[in-house]
Amino acid sequence: MFIQRVNYIFSLFALCLLLTPQLLLATEQKPHYDRINLSAQAAIKVDNDTLIAVMYAQKEGNDLALLTDSVNQLVTEGVDKAKRSAGIKVQTLSYQTSPVYQQQRLTGWRVRQSIRLESLQSDKLSTLIGELQSSLALESLSYAISPAQRQKVEESLMLQAIDEFQRRADLVTKQLERTQYRLVEMVIQTSDKSIQPMRMRANMMALEGASVTPTLQAGSQNVRVEINGIIELQLE
Repeated sequence: MFIQRVNYIFSLFALCLLLTPQLLLATEQKPHYDRINLSAQAAIKVDNDTLIAVMYAQKEGNDLALLTDSVNQLVTEGVDKAKRSAGIKVQTLSYQTSPVYQQQRLTGWRVRQSIRLESLQSDKLSTLIGELQSSLALESLSYAISPAQRQKVEESLMLQAIDEFQRRADLVTKQLERTQYRLVEMVIQTSDKSIQPMRMRANMMALEGASVTPTLQAGSQNVRVEINGIIELQLE
């Protein structure tokens, strides 16, 4: 009895496996009438409000331990100074040790470590960069929109884009002499993944014994929200 029951269950399972592709194919081939694809978007130019700087310490020579200590000391001093400045975020980045070759012969080592500085107060960070350039090299500067500002702008644009989508849906419904529609699908996409901060190349070498404050211009960038959706016109 038990064996017969097991065989019965396996038979049902095999039948389901045979029927599933046919059912899925039938579902995929089922036509949908009176469906219309629509899109709408809203965009605005937003001022960058966050300054980001990457600085680094780098030393070359034969004594790897001495080089490592020297770089660590310079980075530690830079981090400590940045932490004492209110409103500036600091983060240590990659630490690299690489061999130096001349004519395929090992002649020494290169040790390098970077730090990332970020602030909404660009003037204050610009001054700090100038002070740190006596010991650290400036690799790059970039401007970006802060997450809080971007979220605020995107939420406003989302409402505008939805209103525009509804306006277009009403227009199509009226033009095709229908009285109403229903929303089948809506996809909302923002531009935060596609827009990168505006990058500016900076002086690649530290200014020995000098403190130079960079002259900066924040600029702006476009923030966009796009909506793609499907509506289905209702029959009378």
